[in-house]
Amino acid sequence: MVPSTTATETLNAGSIQLQLLPERAVYIDALKALLVSDVHLGKAETFQHYGLPVSSQINDVTLQRLEGLCTQYQPEHLWILGDLFHGRDGMADEVIDAWLKFLHRTQVVAHLILGNHDRRLQDILSQLSVECFVEAVDMEGILLSHEPEVRENSLNICGHIHPCLRLNMGCDRLRLPCFHWQAPQHRLTLPAFGEFTGGYEVALARGEVAYVVA
Repeated sequence: MVPSTTATETLNAGSIQLQLLPERAVYIDALKALLVSDVHLGKAETFQHYGLPVSSQINDVTLQRLEGLCTQYQPEHLWILGDLFHGRDGMADEVIDAWLKFLHRTQVVAHLILGNHDRRLQDILSQLSVECFVEAVDMEGILLSHEPEVRENSLNICGHIHPCLRLNMGCDRLRLPCFHWQAPQHRLTLPAFGEFTGGYEVALARGEVAYVVA
């Protein structure tokens, strides 16, 4: 099944109601929590470090979208499910400054579950007003993680995969990011939030749904 999230979709996972937002985020009203994954700030600067001309405006566009969600939904907590930053080579002063200014403007409490790109940045992250977790976090029966995990009687919300779906419509072929809901595993995988990220094509098995971000 392939619904389109040009508007907010509501996913009821047991007693937990998730709002799937077309901006590639999840809002949980009962917990006043906004969830995103794979933001990859500083990826453009990483490419620049190796001589590839990529515009730094990508960071601004990503943070403006995130700030817009914070303004609209007024979450108390922002959970980043891994890979807030792309890597050490991309931790330019302007990237760090943009993140700190975002936090100052929104006044949201930021939590980061360390992803494969974040784990070697803990010395820097400790100075950036974000609470970091090395392991998955249980939040009111929801298991938040970077990579997919399994825990009995828990809904797993994760990132890392950058799920997308290929749609073939006559002569047109589209490859679009998606929320990947796997009912048998009780798992929701978020699309990458960052503007400058790739995607992994998922194949839907029985009991799975892709909510495509159009």
